[in-house]
Amino acid sequence: MTPTAARKVVVLDYGFGNVRSAVRALERVGADVELTADRRAALEADGLVVPGVGAFAAVNEGLRGIGGDAIIDRRLAGGRPVLGICVGLQVMFDASAEPGAGDQEGLGQWPGTVERLAADVVPHMGWSTVQASAGSTLFAGVEDERFYFVHSYGVQRWELVDTTGGNVEPPAVTWAEHGGRFVAAVENGPLSATQFHPEKSGDAGARLLRNWVDSLS
Repeated sequence: MTPTAARKVVVLDYGFGNVRSAVRALERVGADVELTADRRAALEADGLVVPGVGAFAAVNEGLRGIGGDAIIDRRLAGGRPVLGICVGLQVMFDASAEPGAGDQEGLGQWPGTVERLAADVVPHMGWSTVQASAGSTLFAGVEDERFYFVHSYGVQRWELVDTTGGNVEPPAVTWAEHGGRFVAAVENGPLSATQFHPEKSGDAGARLLRNWVDSLS
């Protein structure tokens, strides 16, 4: 029997951020990984990972600077999987209240605004459990595990309204708490994203990444 070929995953390189850890983590779970900003490679890969470290405005500008917004749009229009990580989740929303973001628009894949966490201690830094959505693909087998977060801002309301009359499977939204509830992960058709860093979340993060890689077709 011929072995199954490894899934090709591109980690989108827009010029900054600690992306090497994401590359190594994906390689460890069996993906064939390339770190690149090349449009063709990003479009043709089985999966695209959009990492994000730092400020919303800088990540947003960096992505747009390499045409990442158009790459993401085109992949999603064709049902091709995309995974955002940390600020890579935040930029999928409409906007951010983070200083420096100003009137800058996010990628607008989901409605909503990224807001400062309502907690006495910010940033939220360390290991936290999540309330995984029932039937989640990403969290299969790790629903009760802890994941590593580093952030001061988050999405605290899920605002996407189902206009299909129930004809489309609703997004799986996973929550966590730090001073209040915030979105820890979303699985919405081909677009998934996590506020935490799976590549820094030990065995639980590795299992989550394996679940995502195994779901690629």
